[in-house]
Amino acid sequence: MSGRTEGGAVECLPARVAPPCLMALLSFLPTPAFAHASDRGHVLLLPTGYYLVGGAFAVAVSFLVLALLPADWLDRFWRRRLPLFAFGDASRITVSLISFAGFAILIAAGLFGSRDPLSNPLPLVIWTLLWAGIALLQGVSGDLWSWLNPWYGPWRLASRLLGGNNEGTWHLPRWLGCWLAVILFFAFAWFELIDPAPDDPARLALAAGLYWLFSFLAMLAFGYRSWSRSGEFLTIFFSMVARFAIVVRNEDGRLSLCWPGAKLLTAEPLPISGIAFLLLALSSVSFDGLSKTFFWLGLFGINPLEFPGRTAVIGSGTLGLVLTFVLLAAVFLLAVWLGQRLAGSDHTLGQAAGLLVWSIVPIALAYHVAHYLMVLLVDGQYALAALSDPFALGWNLFGTADLQIEAGIVAGADSAWWLWNVQAGAIVSGHVLAVLVAHGFAWRLHLQPSRAALSQFPLTLLMIAYTVFGLWLLATPTGG
Repeated sequence: MSGRTEGGAVECLPARVAPPCLMALLSFLPTPAFAHASDRGHVLLLPTGYYLVGGAFAVAVSFLVLALLPADWLDRFWRRRLPLFAFGDASRITVSLISFAGFAILIAAGLFGSRDPLSNPLPLVIWTLLWAGIALLQGVSGDLWSWLNPWYGPWRLASRLLGGNNEGTWHLPRWLGCWLAVILFFAFAWFELIDPAPDDPARLALAAGLYWLFSFLAMLAFGYRSWSRSGEFLTIFFSMVARFAIVVRNEDGRLSLCWPGAKLLTAEPLPISGIAFLLLALSSVSFDGLSKTFFWLGLFGINPLEFPGRTAVIGSGTLGLVLTFVLLAAVFLLAVWLGQRLAGSDHTLGQAAGLLVWSIVPIALAYHVAHYLMVLLVDGQYALAALSDPFALGWNLFGTADLQIEAGIVAGADSAWWLWNVQAGAIVSGHVLAVLVAHGFAWRLHLQPSRAALSQFPLTLLMIAYTVFGLWLLATPTGG
Protein backbone atom coordinates (compact mmCIF):
# COMPACT_ATOMS: atom_id res chain seq x y z
CA MET A 1 0.00 0.00 0.00
CA SER A 2 1.11 3.58 -0.55
CA GLY A 3 -0.42 6.58 1.18
CA ARG A 4 -1.63 9.75 -0.53
CA THR A 5 -2.44 13.29 0.47
CA GLU A 6 -5.83 14.60 -0.50
CA GLY A 7 -5.74 16.31 -3.84
CA GLY A 8 -2.09 15.36 -4.42
CA ALA A 9 -0.78 15.06 -7.94
CA VAL A 10 1.15 11.87 -7.27
CA GLU A 11 -0.98 8.76 -7.53
CA CYS A 12 0.64 5.36 -7.17
CA LEU A 13 -1.75 3.32 -5.09
CA PRO A 14 -1.25 -0.29 -6.21
CA ALA A 15 -3.97 -2.52 -7.57
CA ARG A 16 -4.68 -5.74 -5.81
CA VAL A 17 -6.69 -8.87 -6.19
CA ALA A 18 -10.40 -8.57 -5.29
CA PRO A 19 -13.06 -11.23 -4.74
CA PRO A 20 -14.59 -12.18 -8.07
CA CYS A 21 -18.07 -12.25 -6.55
CA LEU A 22 -17.73 -8.53 -5.77
CA MET A 23 -17.51 -7.85 -9.46
CA ALA A 24 -20.39 -10.22 -10.16
CA LEU A 25 -22.65 -8.49 -7.64
CA LEU A 26 -21.73 -4.94 -8.60
CA SER A 27 -21.68 -5.46 -12.37
CA PHE A 28 -25.48 -5.34 -12.46
CA LEU A 29 -25.49 -1.73 -11.25
CA PRO A 30 -25.47 1.07 -13.85
CA THR A 31 -22.38 3.25 -14.03
CA PRO A 32 -21.56 6.33 -16.10
CA ALA A 33 -18.97 6.04 -18.85
CA PHE A 34 -15.65 7.87 -18.56
CA ALA A 35 -12.66 8.35 -20.81
CA HIS A 36 -9.60 6.19 -20.28
CA ALA A 37 -6.99 7.51 -17.88
CA SER A 38 -3.85 8.68 -19.65
CA ASP A 39 -1.46 6.68 -17.42
CA ARG A 40 -3.01 3.45 -18.67
CA GLY A 41 -3.19 4.56 -22.30
CA HIS A 42 -0.28 2.46 -23.54
CA VAL A 43 -1.41 -0.61 -21.60
CA LEU A 44 -4.88 -0.35 -23.13
CA LEU A 45 -3.25 -0.71 -26.56
CA LEU A 46 -1.69 -4.06 -25.60
CA PRO A 47 -3.53 -7.36 -26.31
CA THR A 48 -4.58 -7.69 -22.67
CA GLY A 49 -7.48 -9.98 -23.56
CA TYR A 50 -5.04 -12.68 -24.67
CA TYR A 51 -3.17 -12.32 -21.38
CA LEU A 52 -6.39 -12.85 -19.42
CA VAL A 53 -7.20 -16.01 -21.34
CA GLY A 54 -3.61 -17.26 -21.19
CA GLY A 55 -3.32 -16.61 -17.45
CA ALA A 56 -6.53 -18.47 -16.70
CA PHE A 57 -5.40 -21.33 -18.93
CA ALA A 58 -2.01 -21.57 -17.17
CA VAL A 59 -3.62 -21.85 -13.73
CA ALA A 60 -6.13 -24.44 -14.98
CA VAL A 61 -3.40 -26.55 -16.61
CA SER A 62 -1.32 -26.46 -13.44
CA PHE A 63 -4.27 -27.93 -11.54
CA LEU A 64 -4.71 -30.73 -14.10
CA VAL A 65 -0.99 -31.56 -14.10
CA LEU A 66 -0.84 -31.69 -10.30
CA ALA A 67 -3.93 -33.87 -10.16
CA LEU A 68 -2.12 -36.48 -12.27
CA LEU A 69 1.20 -36.41 -10.39
CA PRO A 70 1.96 -38.92 -7.61
CA ALA A 71 1.75 -37.38 -4.15
CA ASP A 72 5.18 -38.70 -3.12
CA TRP A 73 6.81 -36.93 -6.08
CA LEU A 74 5.53 -33.56 -4.95
CA ASP A 75 6.55 -34.29 -1.37
CA ARG A 76 10.13 -35.04 -2.48
CA PHE A 77 10.09 -31.86 -4.54
CA TRP A 78 9.22 -29.70 -1.52
CA ARG A 79 11.77 -31.34 0.78
CA ARG A 80 14.84 -30.58 -1.33
CA ARG A 81 17.35 -28.26 0.33
CA LEU A 82 20.74 -26.81 -0.60
CA PRO A 83 22.71 -26.15 2.63
CA LEU A 84 24.58 -22.86 2.83
CA PHE A 85 26.14 -21.71 6.12
CA ALA A 86 25.29 -21.05 9.76
CA PHE A 87 24.22 -17.60 10.88
CA GLY A 88 23.96 -16.79 14.59
CA ASP A 89 21.88 -14.24 16.54
CA ALA A 90 24.78 -12.46 18.25
CA SER A 91 24.28 -9.14 16.47
CA ARG A 92 20.47 -9.14 16.40
CA ILE A 93 20.15 -6.69 19.31
CA THR A 94 22.64 -4.29 17.70
CA VAL A 95 20.87 -4.34 14.34
CA SER A 96 17.51 -3.71 16.00
CA LEU A 97 18.91 -0.80 18.04
CA ILE A 98 20.29 0.77 14.87
CA SER A 99 16.88 0.30 13.27
CA PHE A 100 15.23 1.97 16.26
CA ALA A 101 17.64 4.91 16.04
CA GLY A 102 16.80 5.31 12.37
CA PHE A 103 13.10 5.13 13.17
CA ALA A 104 13.46 7.85 15.83
CA ILE A 105 15.25 10.10 13.31
CA LEU A 106 12.46 9.51 10.79
CA ILE A 107 9.82 10.46 13.37
CA ALA A 108 11.74 13.66 14.11
CA ALA A 109 11.98 14.34 10.36
CA GLY A 110 8.23 13.85 10.05
CA LEU A 111 7.57 16.37 12.82
CA PHE A 112 10.19 18.97 11.98
CA GLY A 113 11.26 18.34 8.38
CA SER A 114 9.77 19.23 5.01
CA ARG A 115 5.98 19.20 4.57
CA ASP A 116 6.40 17.73 1.07
CA PRO A 117 5.73 13.94 1.13
CA LEU A 118 8.22 13.48 -1.71
CA SER A 119 10.96 15.35 0.15
CA ASN A 120 10.34 14.11 3.68
CA PRO A 121 11.83 10.62 4.20
CA LEU A 122 9.17 9.38 6.66
CA PRO A 123 6.29 8.77 4.20
CA LEU A 124 8.70 7.41 1.60
CA VAL A 125 10.28 4.95 4.04
CA ILE A 126 6.97 3.83 5.61
CA TRP A 127 4.93 3.37 2.44
CA THR A 128 7.66 2.51 -0.09
CA LEU A 129 10.70 0.96 1.59
CA LEU A 130 8.89 -0.71 4.52
CA TRP A 131 5.46 -1.74 3.31
CA ALA A 132 6.47 -2.47 -0.28
CA GLY A 133 10.20 -3.19 -0.11
CA ILE A 134 10.52 -5.19 3.12
CA ALA A 135 7.55 -7.36 2.16
CA LEU A 136 9.31 -8.29 -1.09
CA LEU A 137 12.59 -8.97 0.71
CA GLN A 138 10.78 -11.15 3.24
CA GLY A 139 9.28 -13.15 0.39
CA VAL A 140 12.72 -13.82 -1.11
CA SER A 141 15.31 -13.76 1.66
CA GLY A 142 13.38 -14.93 4.70
CA ASP A 143 12.61 -13.32 8.03
CA LEU A 144 14.74 -10.16 7.89
CA TRP A 145 12.10 -8.27 9.86
CA SER A 146 12.92 -10.16 13.06
CA TRP A 147 16.30 -8.38 12.89
CA LEU A 148 15.21 -5.04 11.45
CA ASN A 149 12.15 -4.33 13.58
CA PRO A 150 12.64 -1.37 15.96
CA TRP A 151 11.25 -3.12 19.05
CA TYR A 152 13.48 -6.11 19.79
CA GLY A 153 16.66 -4.25 20.78
CA PRO A 154 14.95 -1.62 22.99
CA TRP A 155 12.81 -4.35 24.60
CA ARG A 156 15.88 -6.41 25.49
CA LEU A 157 17.61 -3.39 27.02
CA ALA A 158 14.50 -2.29 28.93
CA SER A 159 13.93 -5.82 30.26
CA ARG A 160 17.46 -5.96 31.64
CA LEU A 161 17.29 -2.49 33.17
CA LEU A 162 13.92 -3.17 34.80
CA GLY A 163 14.98 -6.63 35.91
CA GLY A 164 11.65 -7.95 34.69
CA ASN A 165 10.60 -11.29 33.28
CA ASN A 166 11.26 -11.70 29.56
CA GLU A 167 7.90 -13.42 29.29
CA GLY A 168 6.09 -10.37 30.63
CA THR A 169 4.08 -9.70 33.75
CA TRP A 170 0.71 -10.70 32.33
CA HIS A 171 -0.44 -13.35 29.87
CA LEU A 172 -2.84 -12.93 26.98
CA PRO A 173 -5.73 -15.41 27.03
CA ARG A 174 -5.44 -18.15 24.40
CA TRP A 175 -8.96 -17.54 23.08
CA LEU A 176 -7.85 -14.05 22.04
CA GLY A 177 -5.62 -15.52 19.32
CA CYS A 178 -4.47 -12.69 17.08
CA TRP A 179 -7.76 -10.78 17.01
CA LEU A 180 -5.95 -7.72 18.36
CA ALA A 181 -3.65 -7.86 15.32
CA VAL A 182 -6.72 -8.10 13.07
CA ILE A 183 -8.12 -4.92 14.62
CA LEU A 184 -4.79 -3.10 14.38
CA PHE A 185 -4.25 -4.20 10.79
CA PHE A 186 -7.71 -2.93 9.86
CA ALA A 187 -6.86 0.42 11.47
CA PHE A 188 -3.60 0.49 9.48
CA ALA A 189 -5.40 -0.31 6.22
CA TRP A 190 -8.06 2.32 6.93
CA PHE A 191 -5.42 4.96 7.64
CA GLU A 192 -3.53 4.16 4.44
CA LEU A 193 -6.53 3.80 2.13
CA ILE A 194 -9.28 5.97 3.61
CA ASP A 195 -7.69 8.68 5.77
CA PRO A 196 -7.63 12.03 3.94
CA ALA A 197 -3.88 12.61 4.40
CA PRO A 198 -1.85 9.48 5.27
CA ASP A 199 1.19 10.99 3.52
CA ASP A 200 1.26 14.12 5.65
CA PRO A 201 4.63 13.81 7.46
CA ALA A 202 3.48 15.19 10.84
CA ARG A 203 0.26 13.17 10.81
CA LEU A 204 2.13 9.99 9.88
CA ALA A 205 4.84 10.68 12.50
CA LEU A 206 2.20 10.94 15.22
CA ALA A 207 0.48 7.72 14.14
CA ALA A 208 3.72 5.73 13.73
CA GLY A 209 5.22 7.04 16.98
CA LEU A 210 2.14 6.23 19.03
CA TYR A 211 1.94 2.75 17.51
CA TRP A 212 5.59 2.06 18.35
CA LEU A 213 5.07 3.19 21.94
CA PHE A 214 1.86 1.17 22.32
CA SER A 215 3.52 -1.99 21.00
CA PHE A 216 6.63 -1.44 23.13
CA LEU A 217 4.58 -1.15 26.33
CA ALA A 218 2.56 -4.22 25.32
CA MET A 219 5.80 -6.18 24.85
CA LEU A 220 6.98 -5.20 28.32
CA ALA A 221 3.63 -6.19 29.79
CA PHE A 222 2.96 -9.45 27.92
CA GLY A 223 6.41 -10.43 26.65
CA TYR A 224 8.02 -9.81 23.28
CA ARG A 225 7.25 -13.21 21.82
CA SER A 226 3.65 -13.26 23.00
CA TRP A 227 2.79 -9.79 21.68
CA SER A 228 4.67 -10.32 18.42
CA ARG A 229 2.58 -13.43 17.74
CA SER A 230 -0.74 -11.99 18.90
CA GLY A 231 -0.87 -8.22 18.55
CA GLU A 232 1.93 -6.72 16.44
CA PHE A 233 0.42 -6.90 12.98
CA LEU A 234 3.59 -6.01 11.03
CA THR A 235 5.53 -8.89 12.60
CA ILE A 236 2.66 -11.31 12.02
CA PHE A 237 2.24 -10.27 8.38
CA PHE A 238 5.95 -10.29 7.58
CA SER A 239 6.44 -13.68 9.27
CA MET A 240 3.64 -15.12 7.13
CA VAL A 241 5.23 -13.71 3.99
CA ALA A 242 8.67 -15.03 5.01
CA ARG A 243 7.36 -18.61 4.78
CA PHE A 244 7.39 -18.21 0.99
CA ALA A 245 11.10 -17.32 0.88
CA ILE A 246 13.72 -19.41 -0.93
CA VAL A 247 16.04 -19.04 2.08
CA VAL A 248 15.18 -21.06 5.18
CA ARG A 249 16.92 -21.02 8.57
CA ASN A 250 16.67 -23.98 10.94
CA GLU A 251 16.79 -23.99 14.74
CA ASP A 252 20.59 -24.25 14.71
CA GLY A 253 20.89 -21.09 12.63
CA ARG A 254 21.97 -22.86 9.43
CA LEU A 255 20.72 -21.33 6.19
CA SER A 256 19.56 -23.40 3.23
CA LEU A 257 18.04 -22.75 -0.17
CA CYS A 258 14.66 -24.29 -0.87
CA TRP A 259 11.87 -24.05 -3.43
CA PRO A 260 9.56 -21.02 -3.18
CA GLY A 261 6.75 -21.81 -0.77
CA ALA A 262 8.35 -24.98 0.61
CA LYS A 263 8.26 -23.64 4.16
CA LEU A 264 4.54 -22.97 3.82
CA LEU A 265 3.92 -26.72 3.69
CA THR A 266 5.37 -27.14 7.20
CA ALA A 267 2.95 -24.59 8.70
CA GLU A 268 0.35 -25.59 11.23
CA PRO A 269 -3.35 -24.78 10.69
CA LEU A 270 -4.19 -21.20 11.54
CA PRO A 271 -6.91 -20.53 14.11
CA ILE A 272 -10.00 -18.55 13.12
CA SER A 273 -8.29 -15.29 14.06
CA GLY A 274 -5.27 -16.22 11.92
CA ILE A 275 -7.52 -17.01 8.96
CA ALA A 276 -9.24 -13.66 9.41
CA PHE A 277 -5.88 -11.86 9.58
CA LEU A 278 -4.54 -13.33 6.35
CA LEU A 279 -7.83 -12.79 4.52
CA LEU A 280 -7.94 -9.21 5.80
CA ALA A 281 -4.41 -8.65 4.51
CA LEU A 282 -5.52 -9.84 1.08
CA SER A 283 -8.90 -8.11 1.07
CA SER A 284 -7.41 -4.75 2.04
CA VAL A 285 -5.01 -4.83 -0.89
CA SER A 286 -7.89 -6.06 -3.04
CA PHE A 287 -9.84 -2.93 -2.25
CA ASP A 288 -6.67 -0.88 -2.68
CA GLY A 289 -6.80 -1.55 -6.40
CA LEU A 290 -10.55 -1.65 -6.85
CA SER A 291 -11.15 1.69 -5.13
CA LYS A 292 -9.23 3.57 -7.83
CA THR A 293 -10.95 2.08 -10.87
CA PHE A 294 -13.46 3.98 -12.98
CA PHE A 295 -15.84 1.12 -12.22
CA TRP A 296 -15.82 1.59 -8.43
CA LEU A 297 -15.88 5.40 -8.53
CA GLY A 298 -18.71 5.30 -11.02
CA LEU A 299 -20.86 3.30 -8.60
CA PHE A 300 -20.97 6.37 -6.36
CA GLY A 301 -21.42 8.90 -9.14
CA ILE A 302 -17.84 10.19 -8.98
CA ASN A 303 -16.09 11.27 -12.15
CA PRO A 304 -12.49 10.09 -11.65
CA LEU A 305 -11.26 12.82 -13.99
CA GLU A 306 -12.69 15.37 -11.54
CA PHE A 307 -11.90 13.56 -8.29
CA PRO A 308 -13.30 15.61 -5.36
CA GLY A 309 -10.67 14.46 -2.86
CA ARG A 310 -10.38 11.62 -0.35
CA THR A 311 -12.56 13.35 2.23
CA ALA A 312 -15.55 12.95 -0.09
CA VAL A 313 -15.14 9.15 -0.30
CA ILE A 314 -14.50 8.29 3.36
CA GLY A 315 -17.93 6.66 3.74
CA SER A 316 -17.83 4.68 0.50
CA GLY A 317 -14.20 3.74 1.13
CA THR A 318 -14.91 2.40 4.61
CA LEU A 319 -17.89 0.46 3.28
CA GLY A 320 -15.80 -1.00 0.48
CA LEU A 321 -12.98 -2.01 2.82
CA VAL A 322 -15.39 -3.90 5.09
CA LEU A 323 -17.43 -5.35 2.24
CA THR A 324 -14.36 -6.66 0.42
CA PHE A 325 -13.21 -8.51 3.53
CA VAL A 326 -16.64 -10.04 4.13
CA LEU A 327 -17.01 -11.15 0.51
CA LEU A 328 -13.49 -12.57 0.28
CA ALA A 329 -13.92 -14.51 3.51
CA ALA A 330 -17.30 -15.84 2.36
CA VAL A 331 -16.05 -16.92 -1.08
CA PHE A 332 -12.89 -18.53 0.30
CA LEU A 333 -14.72 -20.45 3.02
CA LEU A 334 -17.38 -21.54 0.53
CA ALA A 335 -14.70 -22.87 -1.84
CA VAL A 336 -13.02 -24.80 0.98
CA TRP A 337 -16.37 -26.16 2.23
CA LEU A 338 -17.40 -27.31 -1.25
CA GLY A 339 -14.01 -28.95 -1.74
CA GLN A 340 -14.34 -30.87 1.51
CA ARG A 341 -17.85 -32.00 0.56
CA LEU A 342 -16.67 -33.20 -2.86
CA ALA A 343 -13.85 -35.17 -1.25
CA GLY A 344 -16.05 -36.60 1.51
CA SER A 345 -13.65 -35.26 4.12
CA ASP A 346 -14.00 -35.82 7.88
CA HIS A 347 -12.01 -32.67 8.65
CA THR A 348 -13.85 -29.65 10.00
CA LEU A 349 -14.11 -26.49 7.95
CA GLY A 350 -11.83 -24.72 10.43
CA GLN A 351 -9.09 -27.35 10.07
CA ALA A 352 -9.21 -27.35 6.27
CA ALA A 353 -9.44 -23.57 5.96
CA GLY A 354 -6.67 -23.09 8.52
CA LEU A 355 -4.28 -25.02 6.29
CA LEU A 356 -5.47 -23.98 2.84
CA VAL A 357 -5.46 -20.27 3.69
CA TRP A 358 -1.65 -20.46 3.57
CA SER A 359 -1.97 -20.81 -0.21
CA ILE A 360 -3.03 -17.16 -0.26
CA VAL A 361 0.55 -16.06 0.57
CA PRO A 362 1.98 -16.56 -2.98
CA ILE A 363 -0.92 -14.54 -4.39
CA ALA A 364 -0.33 -11.68 -1.95
CA LEU A 365 3.38 -11.63 -2.84
CA ALA A 366 2.61 -11.72 -6.56
CA TYR A 367 0.48 -8.62 -6.22
CA HIS A 368 3.16 -6.89 -4.20
CA VAL A 369 5.54 -7.43 -7.12
CA ALA A 370 2.98 -6.44 -9.75
CA HIS A 371 1.54 -3.38 -8.10
CA TYR A 372 4.47 -2.01 -6.13
CA LEU A 373 6.92 -2.31 -8.99
CA MET A 374 6.35 1.23 -10.28
CA VAL A 375 6.19 2.59 -6.72
CA LEU A 376 9.58 1.10 -5.91
CA LEU A 377 11.13 2.24 -9.17
CA VAL A 378 10.04 5.89 -8.81
CA ASP A 379 9.32 6.57 -5.12
CA GLY A 380 12.39 4.52 -4.20
CA GLN A 381 14.51 7.18 -5.93
CA TYR A 382 12.76 9.93 -3.96
CA ALA A 383 13.46 7.97 -0.77
CA LEU A 384 17.18 7.76 -1.52
CA ALA A 385 17.32 11.50 -2.09
CA ALA A 386 15.26 12.35 1.01
CA LEU A 387 17.31 10.12 3.33
CA SER A 388 20.42 12.16 2.57
CA ASP A 389 18.68 15.35 3.78
CA PRO A 390 16.02 14.23 6.29
CA PHE A 391 15.37 17.70 7.76
CA ALA A 392 15.61 19.69 4.50
CA LEU A 393 18.67 21.58 5.79
CA GLY A 394 20.83 21.13 2.71
CA TRP A 395 22.65 18.04 4.00
CA ASN A 396 23.99 15.29 1.75
CA LEU A 397 24.71 12.47 4.20
CA PHE A 398 24.83 9.62 1.67
CA GLY A 399 25.65 11.55 -1.47
CA THR A 400 22.17 11.10 -2.93
CA ALA A 401 20.51 14.41 -2.02
CA ASP A 402 20.95 15.72 -5.58
CA LEU A 403 19.84 12.49 -7.22
CA GLN A 404 18.04 13.14 -10.50
CA ILE A 405 14.70 11.32 -10.36
CA GLU A 406 14.20 9.22 -13.49
CA ALA A 407 10.41 9.05 -13.61
CA GLY A 408 10.61 8.24 -17.31
CA ILE A 409 11.56 4.67 -16.43
CA VAL A 410 7.84 3.90 -16.08
CA ALA A 411 6.57 6.17 -18.88
CA GLY A 412 6.10 5.55 -22.59
CA ALA A 413 5.15 2.64 -24.80
CA ASP A 414 8.35 0.64 -24.30
CA SER A 415 8.13 0.91 -20.51
CA ALA A 416 4.45 -0.01 -20.59
CA TRP A 417 5.27 -3.16 -22.56
CA TRP A 418 7.96 -4.53 -20.21
CA LEU A 419 6.17 -3.40 -17.05
CA TRP A 420 2.96 -5.08 -18.14
CA ASN A 421 4.76 -8.32 -18.96
CA VAL A 422 6.58 -8.36 -15.63
CA GLN A 423 3.38 -7.60 -13.73
CA ALA A 424 1.29 -10.11 -15.65
CA GLY A 425 3.98 -12.76 -15.28
CA ALA A 426 4.13 -12.18 -11.53
CA ILE A 427 0.37 -12.53 -11.15
CA VAL A 428 0.12 -15.72 -13.20
CA SER A 429 3.18 -17.25 -11.50
CA GLY A 430 1.81 -16.39 -8.07
CA HIS A 431 -1.48 -18.13 -8.76
CA VAL A 432 0.24 -21.19 -10.22
CA LEU A 433 2.40 -21.44 -7.09
CA ALA A 434 -0.71 -20.99 -4.95
CA VAL A 435 -2.30 -23.97 -6.70
CA LEU A 436 0.90 -25.94 -6.07
CA VAL A 437 0.90 -25.06 -2.35
CA ALA A 438 -2.82 -25.80 -2.02
CA HIS A 439 -2.29 -29.25 -3.53
CA GLY A 440 0.46 -29.93 -1.01
CA PHE A 441 -1.97 -29.17 1.81
CA ALA A 442 -4.72 -31.19 0.10
CA TRP A 443 -2.52 -34.30 0.14
CA ARG A 444 -1.84 -33.56 3.79
CA LEU A 445 -5.59 -33.53 4.46
CA HIS A 446 -6.54 -36.46 2.20
CA LEU A 447 -4.53 -39.66 1.83
CA GLN A 448 -6.17 -40.62 -1.44
CA PRO A 449 -4.90 -38.59 -4.45
CA SER A 450 -8.32 -38.58 -6.11
CA ARG A 451 -9.94 -37.02 -3.05
CA ALA A 452 -7.13 -34.50 -2.74
CA ALA A 453 -7.66 -33.42 -6.35
CA LEU A 454 -11.45 -33.20 -5.93
CA SER A 455 -11.09 -31.08 -2.81
CA GLN A 456 -9.07 -28.51 -4.76
CA PHE A 457 -11.45 -28.05 -7.68
CA PRO A 458 -13.55 -25.18 -6.18
CA LEU A 459 -10.47 -23.41 -4.81
CA THR A 460 -8.77 -23.67 -8.20
CA LEU A 461 -11.80 -22.05 -9.84
CA LEU A 462 -11.48 -19.21 -7.34
CA MET A 463 -7.79 -18.80 -8.16
CA ILE A 464 -8.55 -18.75 -11.89
CA ALA A 465 -11.05 -15.96 -11.23
CA TYR A 466 -8.39 -14.10 -9.21
CA THR A 467 -5.97 -14.41 -12.12
CA VAL A 468 -8.43 -12.97 -14.62
CA PHE A 469 -9.53 -10.19 -12.30
CA GLY A 470 -5.97 -9.30 -11.32
CA LEU A 471 -4.89 -8.94 -14.94
CA TRP A 472 -8.00 -6.92 -15.72
CA LEU A 473 -7.25 -4.67 -12.76
CA LEU A 474 -3.77 -3.99 -14.12
CA ALA A 475 -5.17 -2.92 -17.47
CA THR A 476 -8.35 -1.08 -16.49
CA PRO A 477 -8.28 2.74 -16.37
CA THR A 478 -7.93 4.25 -12.92
CA GLY A 479 -8.50 7.71 -11.51
CA GLY A 480 -8.73 9.56 -8.22
